Amino acid sequence: MSPIKSKIPKEERPYLDRLLDEIRYRISGVEDIDVASQSIPRYTGEFWTSKQRQAHSLHEVSYRACFKPQLPNFFIKDLTNEADTVYDPFSGRGTTVLEAGLMGRKVIANDINPLSTLLSRPRFFPPSLEALMKRLNSIHIDENEDAEIDLSMFFHPKTEAEIVSMKNYLTERRESGTEDDIDRWIRMVATNRLTGHSKGFFSVYTLPPNQAVSADSQRKINLKMQQTPEHRDTRVIIFKKSQALLSDVTTAERTLLQQTGSAARFLTSDARETKTIAANSIQLTVTSPPFLDVVDYVQDNWLRCWFNDLDVAEAAKTITMARTLEDWSAVIFGAFRELYRITKPRGFVAFEVGEVRNNKIRLDEHVVPLGVKTGFSCIGIIKNEHHSSFSTTKQKAENLDLPIDNIVLFRK
Repeated sequence: MSPIKSKIPKEERPYLDRLLDEIRYRISGVEDIDVASQSIPRYTGEFWTSKQRQAHSLHEVSYRACFKPQLPNFFIKDLTNEADTVYDPFSGRGTTVLEAGLMGRKVIANDINPLSTLLSRPRFFPPSLEALMKRLNSIHIDENEDAEIDLSMFFHPKTEAEIVSMKNYLTERRESGTEDDIDRWIRMVATNRLTGHSKGFFSVYTLPPNQAVSADSQRKINLKMQQTPEHRDTRVIIFKKSQALLSDVTTAERTLLQQTGSAARFLTSDARETKTIAANSIQLTVTSPPFLDVVDYVQDNWLRCWFNDLDVAEAAKTITMARTLEDWSAVIFGAFRELYRITKPRGFVAFEVGEVRNNKIRLDEHVVPLGVKTGFSCIGIIKNEHHSSFSTTKQKAENLDLPIDNIVLFRK
């Protein structure tokens, strides 16, 4: 179906009209479902894919359970204009706010996990490669340094000495108040490169880079793989990863990101209590909440917490890990109440949820009444099917379900 034609400039047309045009253009099916005593449309189609628009290189920072930049882009481009503020209450690696920043929107990020700010904020202030190399070379490496905990199953002794020396340097800079944007960039990239499955990481082969296994689990991996940690030059790895992250950054984008980042806010509050955000100030929220009984954000990030002097036990007290649907719903309802307070009249919330436990629980249908109960109107559920992804070929051959994004769209 072709989009509705309009002589009115896109930026002057009502936000929802613009989005519905996009949906009509790409839709493959629609059904009405009964949720919360009302009929809600579920739109199915391939509304965004990684091939439709290549994601910006700055997004390539690993973090578990994060969505692709094409998802927030789909909503930001039609539901906001440049003067509007985009928000994510469960910001993670900062995909929503970085994409919004690249599109010239104002941004507010929030995540109770302090690692989120460490991974998000530096990418609004990308350094030059020359300045980065100079700073890396200025960091003194003490070859006799070692960690206060046993990390021998992950790192060669020489690599460990480099990591600890860098950790000590960054800690001293932060505590002395001399930490700058280049230091924060180095911290972000080093945090991202601690463990992984290739020579582009500091560690011996381990699980993918969005989580860290326990020391005992890594010993088992080493035994099974018949491997021992070899030396990895941490400064070379940081520089090469930075080259990749900065490869798409233009001069204009660098200026735009710095301007956006200077005015941006990176919060570490409970999503249910963001008192520093003004009422009726957010035009669009695009977010994905903590998964239901799937991801352990604390244990997955224990090594990243160590490197950044963060207390894992303290993090465990604050980061929500809902084990039951009832507990999860209570947390999400609280977040929706706060979202309703801060959302502008006629503003939007795009709430991405997955299908868990072998599709036995449809979280999108559970989310609808939670949002409606706080005062939002549900525009519909957008079900994005990734037909062109590599995994789809295998899944089709095995007659399995397509990878799907489920987004519940609300308006205040």
